[in-house]
Amino acid sequence: MTEAARSGEFVQSLERGLAVIRAFDAEHPQLTLSEVARSTGLTRAAARRFLLTLVELGYVHTDGRLFSLRPRILDLGYAYLSSLSLPEIAQPHLEALVAQVHESCSVSVLDGDQVVYVARVPTKRIMTVGISVGTRFPAYATSMGRVLLAAQPAGWLDDYLAAARLRPLTRRTITDPAKLRTTLTRIAVQGYAIVDQELEEGLRSLAAPIHADDGSVVAAVNVSAHASRGSFEMIRKELLPPLLATARRIEEDLAAGPRR
Repeated sequence: MTEAARSGEFVQSLERGLAVIRAFDAEHPQLTLSEVARSTGLTRAAARRFLLTLVELGYVHTDGRLFSLRPRILDLGYAYLSSLSLPEIAQPHLEALVAQVHESCSVSVLDGDQVVYVARVPTKRIMTVGISVGTRFPAYATSMGRVLLAAQPAGWLDDYLAAARLRPLTRRTITDPAKLRTTLTRIAVQGYAIVDQELEEGLRSLAAPIHADDGSVVAAVNVSAHASRGSFEMIRKELLPPLLATARRIEEDLAAGPRR
């Protein structure tokens, strides 16, 4: 948002209140007032006002020292999820794919430079970080993220690659913008992405795009497997065909209209 727009209609207090909520995550489920202030860049007095307001509204719990989110915070995300037909349409297809390949499957959408999980059917846990609906990962290091990035307009992608901070999450992570651009070009042509241990060591993931009626890519579906399942080529051969078939079935149901 431009400074001109911010000066007129931008509500900075709302931005700060949302920053306080985002300070909590899986690694920081409980925070002190000082920790919230440090994480958000707010003064202790401002952080205290926002936290106590959230407590009063039922979104945050406190024992007097530590603060944590309450289940009511899910209402904020549910309004978005309930407006989508995609998660409910995709869910039975994910369940069928998991039953077929015996690996975890997910659907995500692009939000800025991150992927956000909107549907998931897990099997065994193969990552050190737990994944659930709402989990976010950097798009550049994930198979679903690369499928979604590869579908973006050229100008948007230019801006993304110019500004993206491509951190090495593992020794295999692509961190060179030019190399990532080449990879995304290939993904756009072949219609799927395979990421080999770039997000986490030992994790391989394949993803395919989910298209809307107009041909635009609205989401991505993936299947993840531990590297111990077999060679890279074996995993591609076993998992890619059922994954692509699942993507097509989800697209067919999306075209048929939302299920309620």
